[in-house]
Amino acid sequence: MTSLIDIKMPLWEAIRDRRSVGRVKQEPVDKQLIETLLEAANWAPSHHATEPWRFFVMTGGGRQALADAYADIATETATDAGEEELQMMRRKAGDKAFRAPVVIAVAVSPSSSPNVNRMEEFAAAHSAVQNMLLTAHALGLGAIWRSGEPAYHPRMKQAFGLNESEAVVGLIYVGYPDMQQLPGKRKSKADKTVWMTE
Repeated sequence: MTSLIDIKMPLWEAIRDRRSVGRVKQEPVDKQLIETLLEAANWAPSHHATEPWRFFVMTGGGRQALADAYADIATETATDAGEEELQMMRRKAGDKAFRAPVVIAVAVSPSSSPNVNRMEEFAAAHSAVQNMLLTAHALGLGAIWRSGEPAYHPRMKQAFGLNESEAVVGLIYVGYPDMQQLPGKRKSKADKTVWMTE
């Protein structure tokens, strides 16, 4: 097993200061750092201890599978486009897969047990993503959780060999930050909280 990186950043600092980093350098990310992200994600909570998350780590040419899926999805309904326009659309969509040196597709593989609620399986996979994002920040990496319609398209399932019950919950782009990270803002928690004491 690859040894993991020891994280020194206090938890509260990681939670409060983490930001989505949409622009990263193309510099390769050490495999040990990626393994640390995956280990953190693997320790997310899951009801009935199902551990329903699955990870697909794409680097180098391995990102082409994602690029092809993006391109196919983008041109699926472009029936009126000419060949040149179609190729431009495919290239533009496919380029999304190469915006970071590492892309981790996180999928949920829900348990088929009748005792397990499918929604809770998705919540567990989302928790795994949050663990990964916090760890990336604590390691000095930049990361962004991308989703949207292409992530939920059947062609994306096909790219990762997922069956009908499985789903991609996010594409996590990871690299060294290449942008200034601005301080975050949140509305007061008091506006979102109801205390029920009696």
